[in-house]
Amino acid sequence: MHPKVSVITIVYNSSRFLEQAILSVLNQTYPNVEYIIIDGGSTDGSLNIIKKYASKLAYWTSEKDKGISDAFNKGIAKATGEIIGILNADDWYEPDTVAAVVEKMKEADIVYGSIQLWEEDKKLNIVTGDFRMLAMEMTLNHPTVFVRKSCYDELGVFDTNLRCAMDYDLLLRLKVAGKRFAGIDKVLANMRWGGFSDKQWKLGCRETLQIKNKYLPERRLAHSLYYFKHVGSIRANKFFRKAHLPFIISLYKKLFSPIARK
Repeated sequence: MHPKVSVITIVYNSSRFLEQAILSVLNQTYPNVEYIIIDGGSTDGSLNIIKKYASKLAYWTSEKDKGISDAFNKGIAKATGEIIGILNADDWYEPDTVAAVVEKMKEADIVYGSIQLWEEDKKLNIVTGDFRMLAMEMTLNHPTVFVRKSCYDELGVFDTNLRCAMDYDLLLRLKVAGKRFAGIDKVLANMRWGGFSDKQWKLGCRETLQIKNKYLPERRLAHSLYYFKHVGSIRANKFFRKAHLPFIISLYKKLFSPIARK
């Protein structure tokens, strides 16, 4: 048996890298993948790329939406697979990602793996996830995350009030509800650095604090202290990058970061 896996890609003016994302889904070694593309009304040529592969898509649409969460939710509403993954338009999967996820999903409700970060065509570091530290911050790599559809049916979809940390809100909600997480120790996806949440990091930090207080209100003081520590760490990271002192950043990540980086 090959349970159906739905993959959703949301798009808005992403013609530069969209085709690579699409091909990484269509060329999966796993035989039962349903691919859904939700376009937000692109005007840059993305539609031409989507139409090129329309016959291989289970569903696609192009219309104005209310933001990232709304686009995610539109895709989930159309998904008919038992398992759902979300791939950004400028990211791409490894060829055997879905096959590895389905095998691991036999023992879990949510499966995640490692991600290879890129800056243009240059490889940066590989980041691994750890669901056990979700109470601190977003320690999973969302392009590698696959969730059982039954989890969305039971606990809801993405919060449309959030602009950056909607994925963290969903995953912490699932963790607090006692859903089973399982990690795969291999690269499942590739991500280009510099997406919306990277540029809006201050908003992301504020939303993360809000989310932690919502689901774990008994730890409000600890959340606030961690918020100031985390913001300070990001500011220091940016400063040392500009000062061309990357070894200090690497040392910090090795000693103190809750997310494992290789």
